Amino acid sequence: MIQREAETEIRALAKQFKAVAIVGPRQSGKTTLVRHIFSIKPYVNLENPDLRMYATDDPRGFLSNYPAGAVLDEVQRVPELFSYLQQILDDSAMHGMFILTGSNNFLLQERISQSLSGRVGYLSLLPLSLSEINDSQINSNQLMVKGCYPMLYSEGVEPSKWYSNYIRTYVERDVRLIKNISDLTTFERFLRLCAGRIGQLLNMSSLAVETGVDVKTIGAWLSVLETSFVLFRLQPYHENFNKRIVKMPKLYFYDTGLATALLGIENAAQLELHPFRGSLFENMVIVDVLKKRYNAGKPHNLYFWRDNVGNEVDLLIKHGNSLVPVEIKSGQTVTNEYFKGILFWNKITQTRGGYIVYGGDMRQNRSNEVKVVSFRDLNYVYQKVNIEF
Repeated sequence: MIQREAETEIRALAKQFKAVAIVGPRQSGKTTLVRHIFSIKPYVNLENPDLRMYATDDPRGFLSNYPAGAVLDEVQRVPELFSYLQQILDDSAMHGMFILTGSNNFLLQERISQSLSGRVGYLSLLPLSLSEINDSQINSNQLMVKGCYPMLYSEGVEPSKWYSNYIRTYVERDVRLIKNISDLTTFERFLRLCAGRIGQLLNMSSLAVETGVDVKTIGAWLSVLETSFVLFRLQPYHENFNKRIVKMPKLYFYDTGLATALLGIENAAQLELHPFRGSLFENMVIVDVLKKRYNAGKPHNLYFWRDNVGNEVDLLIKHGNSLVPVEIKSGQTVTNEYFKGILFWNKITQTRGGYIVYGGDMRQNRSNEVKVVSFRDLNYVYQKVNIEF
């Protein structure tokens, strides 16, 4: 089993809350991790149709089988359980009693969040971080195409075949569980169009025209993809350092392997000269920072900044009262152009420093106080900005 960085935080949550909810995309390693941490607890997989029917028809009777708690896997399949769990947790003084996992963000559902409010510690478990993979032999192109799902590293599955099945399972099954989408062909086209917009400002009107549906449908489908941990929107930072700022979010995927599969990229050589290579590299770095924050139980706190004449910072990490600018460049040779966005940001905010994360292997300290680090060296950035992971 690959050692997961989130283990420490999950153990801490189990000592503070009566229940712990771990959500994340399918195959991100939730089940493996919770069964390792809570090996003495009974394990119940609610994907099992017999158990799911029992839990749905008689939730009180079902839960009575676990007086000392249990691991309830894919618990979003039986939302009837949550109201009964509320009473059980209120009547018990035990911490870490129930461990709940789900492949969609069930705590965003209003009825469920009200039932569990104040009773549950919450953690999002995304696929492996770069430091969890920890393979110096794999280059950035290979990482982007292979992605970060644990099974691809523990069992040697061929990525192109694995993602093909993953997409089919997601479109044909999970989407229908969250929202009754009848035209799966159009939805899959929408999914592929989203992959082609990685790192771009989200224009839902344009997306609607290309997909062939209305803007309201695009908004609903984006919510489905966000709830099920396929993609996320990176919000712009709004404070008026400059009044002419862009206020549209950017679109990113939680895994670049899934995005490259949707784009039809089958191997690292094909990616080398691909027009989306820079956007996919940017996606890989941003989501790795997000994984570090989530693994430590910290909030998102990530933004980008752009004004209406093209000045931009790819990533802002909000830490306390400070904002740490990060520029992300896929090239392996550092040029003066790499510093343009951060230096402009420092000028208008009257601050200093920042980081360039690039596709090379060297670390450089520049006289302008902007540090250059390799994508393999992201832990250095986390440590330097004093984010306690």
